[in-house]
Amino acid sequence: MKIEHIAIYTNRLEEMKEFYTYYFNGTANDKYVNSTKGFESYFIAFESGARLELMCQRDTAERNAAVSTGFVHLAFSVKSKEKVDELTQRLVRAGIERISGPRLTGDGYYESCMLDPDGNIVEITV
Repeated sequence: MKIEHIAIYTNRLEEMKEFYTYYFNGTANDKYVNSTKGFESYFIAFESGARLELMCQRDTAERNAAVSTGFVHLAFSVKSKEKVDELTQRLVRAGIERISGPRLTGDGYYESCMLDPDGNIVEITV
C-alpha cells in the first residue's frame, strides 16, 4: 500500500490552490463541483506522485474552526474494489468504526472511510 493523498478543508480554495501550485510546483486538476452538497475541490499533483486534495464546503465558515479547516483524512490506495471491500470488512470485524462505504463517489473513487484510534478519518480507496 501507499499513501494516495492527503485532504485539507479550507475556506480559501482558490488561494490555497495557487499557493501549492505556485510555490511547490503542483499541478491542479479541473475543479470538481457538487452543487447539491455545496462542495468544491481540487487535487494538486506533485512531481513525486504525491497528491493533496483541497476541499471547500458551503457551510464550513459556519462550523467550528477545528472541524471546518485543516487536516481531513489520510487515503490509502489499494489495488482493486475487492481489496477495498476486504480491508473494510477486516477492520469492521476488528471493531474499527466505519463511517461510510464502500461506495462509488461522485468524483469516481470507490472507497470506504474508517476512524483511526484518535478519530481521524482513514480512507481506503482505489
